[in-house]
Amino acid sequence: MSKVRVLVGTRKGAFVLASDGKREQWDVSGPHFAGWEIYHVKGSPVDPNRLYASQSSGWFGQTMPRSSDGGKTWETVGNKFVYDGVPGTHQWYDGTPHPWEFKRVWHLEPSLTDPDTVYAGVEDAALFRSTDGGQTWGELSGLRGHGTGPHWQPGAGGLCLHTIILDPSDPKRIFIAISAAGAFRTDDGGQTWKPINRGLRSVYIPDPTAEVGHCVHHVAMHPSRPKVLFMQKHWEVMRSDDAGDSWRDVSGNLPGDQVIHPGKDGTTRKFDLKGFGFAIDVHAHEPETIYVVPIKSDSHHFPPEGKLRVYRSRTGGNEWEPLSKGLPQSNCYVNVLRDAMAVDRLDKCGIYFGTSGGQVYVSADAGDNWAPIVRDLPPVLSVEVQTLP
Repeated sequence: MSKVRVLVGTRKGAFVLASDGKREQWDVSGPHFAGWEIYHVKGSPVDPNRLYASQSSGWFGQTMPRSSDGGKTWETVGNKFVYDGVPGTHQWYDGTPHPWEFKRVWHLEPSLTDPDTVYAGVEDAALFRSTDGGQTWGELSGLRGHGTGPHWQPGAGGLCLHTIILDPSDPKRIFIAISAAGAFRTDDGGQTWKPINRGLRSVYIPDPTAEVGHCVHHVAMHPSRPKVLFMQKHWEVMRSDDAGDSWRDVSGNLPGDQVIHPGKDGTTRKFDLKGFGFAIDVHAHEPETIYVVPIKSDSHHFPPEGKLRVYRSRTGGNEWEPLSKGLPQSNCYVNVLRDAMAVDRLDKCGIYFGTSGGQVYVSADAGDNWAPIVRDLPPVLSVEVQTLP
């Protein structure tokens, strides 16, 4: 019987949760790096025992641990992230120029073919790559050097590159997303990049349909259909069927909010917007089945009505059903962050997510029923799952 290993990053360390294919009984290992913020932990699809982690501290800075035995032991690898050339400036929250400054690694994406190659998305937004197992890092500076770079502006959580998707059908194609610049794609291995935000509309920026400036929260793709992308935006869930060249809204019947924003003429306008959230993922065996966790916007960041519900669409969007069996349906005010949802490859497909309250939930039947694996971890920043032989 196959096994699963769930890698959890929290505000106070990393945890490794292991189970057999039934996903009923769990062994919990951790905390690893106790007291440190672990923004992301992810394993190599080539060598599942090769794990990479982003270990961060406001006092001690960034550290990059690596494991070669599935998280039993760890070693520190390279921590040097240096922007190429003269970094220049990007826009600050108030629109003034601000120098590029490395702060932390938000997301790690191991290569699909080489356990020693791994990509890192960082704040301030840039994409780095290591080809020696994390010992040294080099910037793919064509992204930050794109003509729009000086106009990128941070979202509420900072100017972070938080999503990296490697196209399994084309080794030169990479998708990334930045808060709050938008989504970008390279078709030549990272030398040049293009914004892929056509069809996005964001009422909170001066030009709602601008080329860049959209607060993309996360992007997901099923490996069997690399041209089909699903996006959780600041509001709305979006879909692209042409590798990001165009997008359409598939929020459908998701919960919404009435949002008030100032207009260009100084008046205020009300907008009825749907589908605010951070996490989005795709069923392992059903490319048209997607999952999101709607929360109240804009500063509340907790489930509507205090009811924790995952929403599932079996039609690639528009038609959504709430999944709540086994989840708290009263007085629940947790958040689910962008990297805190994952799916395994078992049949039936397992869905996992972690919350700001320290709970990690699993559904071993594609979302129909839920149960907590653990309840009292520190706030969860990321959840990844490995399906093991």
